[in-house]
Amino acid sequence: MNSASPVNYNLRFLWLICLVAAMGGLLFGYDWVVIGGAKAFYEPHFGIAADDTSDAFWRGFAMSAALVGCVFGAMTSGAFSDKLGRKRLLILAGLLFTVSAVWTALSANFVSFNLARFLGGLGIGLASNLSPMYIAEISPAKMRGRFVSINQLTIVIGILAAQVTNLLIAQDVPDDASTEFIRQSWNGESGWRWMFAAETLPAATFFLLMFFVPESPRWLVKNGRRDQARRILSRVGGDEYAARETEEIAATISEDEVARVRFSDLAERKLLRIVGLGVFLAVFQQWCGINVIFNYAQEVFQAAGYEVSDLMFGIVITGIVNLVFTFIAIFSVDRVGRKPLMLFGSAGLTGIYAVLGTGYYLEMKGPLMLVLVVSAIACYAMSLAPITWVVISEIFPNRIRGAAMSVAVLSLWLACTALTFTFPLLNQALGAHGTFWLYGLICAISFVVIRQRLPETKGKSLEEIERQLADCS
Repeated sequence: MNSASPVNYNLRFLWLICLVAAMGGLLFGYDWVVIGGAKAFYEPHFGIAADDTSDAFWRGFAMSAALVGCVFGAMTSGAFSDKLGRKRLLILAGLLFTVSAVWTALSANFVSFNLARFLGGLGIGLASNLSPMYIAEISPAKMRGRFVSINQLTIVIGILAAQVTNLLIAQDVPDDASTEFIRQSWNGESGWRWMFAAETLPAATFFLLMFFVPESPRWLVKNGRRDQARRILSRVGGDEYAARETEEIAATISEDEVARVRFSDLAERKLLRIVGLGVFLAVFQQWCGINVIFNYAQEVFQAAGYEVSDLMFGIVITGIVNLVFTFIAIFSVDRVGRKPLMLFGSAGLTGIYAVLGTGYYLEMKGPLMLVLVVSAIACYAMSLAPITWVVISEIFPNRIRGAAMSVAVLSLWLACTALTFTFPLLNQALGAHGTFWLYGLICAISFVVIRQRLPETKGKSLEEIERQLADCS
C-alpha cells in the first residue's frame, strides 16, 4: 500500500484487539488436546474398557466427537460470518467453549459427555476460521503476518497449557492399577472433570472481552457501513489512513455485491483458482505429517534409547520447542516473507523425513533419532504451522473471504481426520520408514506447487493481494 505520509499506528489498540481475538486460538488448542490427558480416567468412569476390542468404537467416538463438531463449525462459519459479521460469531465461539467446558465437567453419562464435546468442537470450528481472518482484516499490511501468527502462538500455548493442566491435576496411579481401581480413584471420579473445567475461566474471559472488540472494518464496508468502518480504522492509523483504506476496500466490492453472500461465486474461474490454492495449502499443512510426529514422538524417543514414561519429558521436548520456534515465525514472517518460509518448511520436512525414514529402515538408535523428531517439530513450528494460517487469511478477495475461508478450514479439518485415520493403516502396510518417506514425497510435491503458484504477500494490503491474484488467474 502506498501512503502519502508515514502512518503512526495505534499499536496498543492493535495488540489488545488482536490478542483478544487470538484467545480463540488458545481455547482451540486447549480444547483439542485436553481430552488426551483425561482419556485414561473418563473411559473407566463411563465403563469403557481400554483393552476390549468391542469398546474400540466408543473409544474412537469419544475422541472424535469434537472433531465432528469442528467440521460442522467450519462448514457453517463461512455463510454466517459473511451475513452476521466476524465479531458475533467469535462471541458465539466463546459462549460455546464456556458451555462445553462446564457441561463436559458435569456430564452424568456418556451421551451427555459427547454432546458437550461436540459443542466444544463447534467452537473450535468457528474460532479456527474466524480468529485469523478477523486479525488479518483489521491489521495493517506491514505487520499483518506478525499479528496473524499470534493466533498460532496462542494455539501452541493452549496445547501446552492443556498438557501442564492435565499433569498438575492428575494424581499418581500405579502402572499396574486395574480399571476398577482407576474408576474409584480421585482421578476417575473427579480429576478428569477438573481438566475440562479448567477451561471455563479463559473461555468466559474470551466471551466477555469479545463484546468490547470492534467489528472487522472490511466486513462493515462489504455490508454498506463505511462510516463505521472508517471510525474503526481511524483508531488503527488515523483519519488519513482510514479514508484511504476505506476507499481501497470499497473499490474491490461492486454495488451488487454489498451484503451479498453466495457460495456459488466460489465457482467462478478466477476465484476457483484462488480458493483451490487456499484449500491446497490447508490440506498440505495436515498431510505434511507433523501431527503423526507429535503422536509418534514417544515411540521415536524410546527407539533413541530415552525413557519417556514421564509425561513431563514429552512436554519439555515437544511443547517448548514448538513454542520457541513459533516465536521465530512471528518475528520473521513480515521480514523474510510468507513464500520463503513455506518453501523452507516444505524442503526442511522433505529432508528430515528422508533421513528419519532411513533411520527406521536401518533400525537406528541413539541421539540422532531424537534430534530428527525435534528438528521436524521446530521446522514445522517456524513455517507451515503459523504461515499457512497467515496466507489463507489474506489471499481470498473481500467479497468472498468468509465463504472461501470456511471452505479452506473445512478442508483442513477433513485432511486432519484423514491423516489421523490413515496413519495406522499406512504404518502397518508400509512400516514406519515407508510412511515417513511417503510424507516426505508429499512435502516435495508441495514445495514445487508453492514455488510455482504462491505469490509473495508480504507488506501488501489485502486489496493489493486481491488484484495481484486476479491478474495471475
